[in-house]
Amino acid sequence: MTKTRVEKDSMGELNVPHDALYGAQTQRAINNFPVSGQRLPEPFIRALITVKKAAALANMKLEALDESRGKAIVSACDELLNSDDVMAHFPVDVFQTGSGTSSNMNANEVIATLASRYLKETVHPNETIHPNETIHPNDHVNYGQSSNDVIPTTIHVSAALELEKRLIPAVETLIAQIEEKAESVSQYCKTGRTHLMDAMPIRMDQSLLSWSAQLKQQVSTLSSHQPAIQSLAQGGTAVGTGINAHPDFAATFADTISELTELKFTPAENFFAVIGSQDTAVSLSGAVKSLAVTMMKISNDLRWMNSGPLAGLGEIALEALQPGSSIMPGKVNPVIPEAVAMASAQVIGNDGAITVGGQSGNFELNVMLPMIASNLLSSITLMTNSVSLIGEKAIKTFSVNKEALEEVLYRNPVLVTALNPVIGYAKAAEIAKVAYKENKPILEVAEAMTDIPKDELTALLDPKKLTSNR
Repeated sequence: MTKTRVEKDSMGELNVPHDALYGAQTQRAINNFPVSGQRLPEPFIRALITVKKAAALANMKLEALDESRGKAIVSACDELLNSDDVMAHFPVDVFQTGSGTSSNMNANEVIATLASRYLKETVHPNETIHPNETIHPNDHVNYGQSSNDVIPTTIHVSAALELEKRLIPAVETLIAQIEEKAESVSQYCKTGRTHLMDAMPIRMDQSLLSWSAQLKQQVSTLSSHQPAIQSLAQGGTAVGTGINAHPDFAATFADTISELTELKFTPAENFFAVIGSQDTAVSLSGAVKSLAVTMMKISNDLRWMNSGPLAGLGEIALEALQPGSSIMPGKVNPVIPEAVAMASAQVIGNDGAITVGGQSGNFELNVMLPMIASNLLSSITLMTNSVSLIGEKAIKTFSVNKEALEEVLYRNPVLVTALNPVIGYAKAAEIAKVAYKENKPILEVAEAMTDIPKDELTALLDPKKLTSNR
């Protein structure tokens, strides 16, 4: 049997694993919520610990927390932040109380345990600590705070850090990779396609640069959400009034966490709004979903261009990364675009859940905070990893099949569109029908059905010239 110890909270005694850093309230949450086995993501937990550290530092500055306890709490937070096994101490299920109180108390209890050890080992190494000199999860670690402002604040801090330090840089790297690849393939001309049907020719670089333009717009959209996500609920406490917090706590906390994270955070203009709703998280999720839609488009374009190699388009060859079939020897599949497409689908699903969660702002508190936090960070992580993956293992490494491009390019009857201004739409359509029916190059049919000299037709129907209107 697992060795246990007895812990107490306001509801009574409870057995807790002997070596656990957490206490009774965390254990109650473990017992009460065996829902998914899924914990809040590590970026959220690390941000939560950072919030607790910033709160202790702010309360020390405001002389609301004595220096001895404050330093002990800061030391405990640092110990956790420097740990490679921090998640071992945070076992609470995502699907818990909607305010995230269980996760807030989990952090308070773990930090209080480590801070009390710090006091014992450094301040009073040779004597028994009086109960009044220990660290209490609620009275000290949670001083001037409520789960109702801590969890919304942590959602914003964790998302802001992941956005600034991981997702946006990853997308910008992918843009650079696409533009570098576009320059290297600009000499190739290919058949354009609308409705998956042959259309006017485009250059390969034009096709790729459309992706980079989409991604630049996504970066712009993501960046536009940064001021709102860097606005914090901390200081509003239980319902937004700031009860039990120092009047200057919100501003001091924002300055402190800005120093700790090297990212500028500010107090929210209205605490009631950011505690009672999750509009900012919903909006940011929508922006990440929009990026997922772009990534789905890029993935599917790559899959189509790579299709074949004999019975498909075969315009490019993606890097062969692994065998594609357990029964068909030699088969190689576009595994990276497929993985990215699935990740994009998941992000779209996450956004649906976050949207429903955002509707659960009842009066002074949203009560789907842990789910919103988990899905938002999951989406950011999925997109960060996906854009990095597709850049390194698909965009940078694919090769162009020039022969396949040119085989269909010059036989494309849609090239006759270039003759519209010379012979009119009706005559051009007639030429196209003959070319389709007889499977002949459009130049050959146009020469036979018009009196335009061949050299002039050759110039008019040059696919590369048709990729520009200049």
